Amino acid sequence: MCDHLFVVTGGPGSGKSSLIEALGRRGVQSMPEAGRAIIRDQVRIGGTALPWDDRSAFAQLMLGWELRSHHEAAAMPGPVVMDRGVPDIVGYLTLCGLPVPDHVETAARLFAYNKRVFLAPFWSEIFTQDAERKQDRQEAEATCKVMADTYARLGYELIELPFVDIEARADFVIQHLRL
Repeated sequence: MCDHLFVVTGGPGSGKSSLIEALGRRGVQSMPEAGRAIIRDQVRIGGTALPWDDRSAFAQLMLGWELRSHHEAAAMPGPVVMDRGVPDIVGYLTLCGLPVPDHVETAARLFAYNKRVFLAPFWSEIFTQDAERKQDRQEAEATCKVMADTYARLGYELIELPFVDIEARADFVIQHLRL
């Protein structure tokens, strides 16, 4: 386990990436989310490893991304905030009704993070869709629930982010990083 790696998870459009950007402006190191980058790359090259085309292939690319991110972040000093983690892939496959391969479950257990995981709950006031985030409100809420269930099943303690402005959310996270 890497106690200095802190995951922010939740559903799409819940403010995770904005929070991590705000933390970065305050000097907190982070690792980016896999999903959006993979979608952009797959669209650009005409690939099919997309959540609306081949969800299993998309999950495998996310796994590779998250393992690389874990390795890189583990070598960094001080706290590192991760925009999702390996267990998110287990949650994604579960949400999609796809089998979770043994190697993915093993990766979620072996590549561990700090036991305190920040959960960004669904927040209707900030939820939006775009070219890469095509999920509707119902799927966004379901994603948040499955991520919470997945991390809890894997032994993580969930800390729900408050419904406050981005700077207050960043203050909240920084306070918990210091505990």
